[in-house]
Amino acid sequence: MEKIKIKPLTKEQLLISADRLTRFKNTEVKYLRVFKEIITGNLIAPKLKKQQLDETDYQLIKSMAESIINYSLETLNFHSDGDYLINQRLYDYENSVFELSQQTEKLLQNKINYKGITKLFSGNEVKNLKWLDALGNSQDILKTRKAESFLFPVEKVIICEGITEEILLPVFADIHGFNFDKNGIHIISAGGKNQVVKTYYELAENLKIPIFVLLDKDASDNLLSIKARQREIDDVYILASGEFEDLLPLQLVARTLDYAFENISLIDLDFLKQDLPKVKILEEIFKNRGLHEFKKSEFANLVKLNIKGKEDLSEEIINILEILKSNTSKKELL
Repeated sequence: MEKIKIKPLTKEQLLISADRLTRFKNTEVKYLRVFKEIITGNLIAPKLKKQQLDETDYQLIKSMAESIINYSLETLNFHSDGDYLINQRLYDYENSVFELSQQTEKLLQNKINYKGITKLFSGNEVKNLKWLDALGNSQDILKTRKAESFLFPVEKVIICEGITEEILLPVFADIHGFNFDKNGIHIISAGGKNQVVKTYYELAENLKIPIFVLLDKDASDNLLSIKARQREIDDVYILASGEFEDLLPLQLVARTLDYAFENISLIDLDFLKQDLPKVKILEEIFKNRGLHEFKKSEFANLVKLNIKGKEDLSEEIINILEILKSNTSKKELL
């Protein structure tokens, strides 16, 4: 029988693996991807190819990856003390958020030395790793999430069309007293109306938690597609004002443009009041000022820098945030 030979994961590889295993992603997909990469990259003997792993039982895949991770930690002098509270809490969390098959549960029923991995942390970790650390020592993880603003455990998902919503909605929510990270609200920019429908279908099939879908005014066909499969716990909101940029107060847009142009030539509010979509107006302004092409993501980040307070919350933005704050589902939004 061939002797088992392992190439230890580096500290950086261990941290990357823990990060990828705790992101808000489909449980089966992320665990299989991470575990298989660890096995093919760090199990020197017996050498297994990806095709072989694709035909291997999940229990064995889990055992091999677990052994490689724990051996790597032992080479760094981090030995397991038999405390698997983090593992149990990860299992409970993934089970509470996603529909899991019995095969997928095998991947979660592991004895990875997560406690040892947390000892590698420097204090500047991403949100999901801060949560991983808290799983090992916090008695009330929801109170800790509220105090530390690290998003996890995720309790609600927002699917929006574009990057503007993804960047600005959390900022407006924070001003309104409803911090997304403190309340476990995860926002996803799908990248267009059709992608919103695709993303909703994928998530609704596997998620146990509520989904809030935010669509532009012109997405009536997409709304019908979503409603055909809409779950009782989910909500859909159609903007009354066109695109999300159309919800932004004129003074905020003007302030942002003045900032972008360094007050060389102040923006005429009357120009912004034209009966046109704001994006069209902004494209014209950028073109006439001889700047680069108007880009939604760049402009959204500029808006973010120029938000002053509650006066920059439009009535419809407040309405959206109030609906998100509500724990009751199935409000009549349309």
